[in-house]
Amino acid sequence: MARNKKDSTLWAVDSKDLEILRKLQSDGRISNSALSDQVSLSETPCWRRWKKLEDEGYIEEYRTVLNRRKLGFGVVVFTQVSFASHDIELTNQFEQLMRELDWVQMCHCITGDVDYLLQLVARDVDEFSERITFLRRIPGVTSVQSHISVNEIKDNPSLPLG
Repeated sequence: MARNKKDSTLWAVDSKDLEILRKLQSDGRISNSALSDQVSLSETPCWRRWKKLEDEGYIEEYRTVLNRRKLGFGVVVFTQVSFASHDIELTNQFEQLMRELDWVQMCHCITGDVDYLLQLVARDVDEFSERITFLRRIPGVTSVQSHISVNEIKDNPSLPLG
């Protein structure tokens, strides 16, 4: 169940909503007409459900996935970043910087021996080296450990909706 942000009532996501979400997750450019056919609803109820899923935050955004190799980004790196202390000002600055760097595709604050896990892209090893040097020079960062991907087995942002 989802809590409606506007009036705090509960809204149950039913099997039809999940079906709509599955279809949209695989094709964000689908027309309402095609979607309504695929989920066996008429267009108006389908559109209403789609709109409600957007309004309730189940659908955050629509985007196009680009082919990184064709665009020259041949290196994918997973980088662990550690801080000596967890000074709130330094970590807030770090997190804001990570949001701004277009070559950082993912940044998670994690548990364990390291503080952050990043996924970044580079055109080649030289550019990767420049990016790691940049990360090492960020105030508060004490350790940067990287793992270069040699073979991408799966890259699928889709959620398992059953």
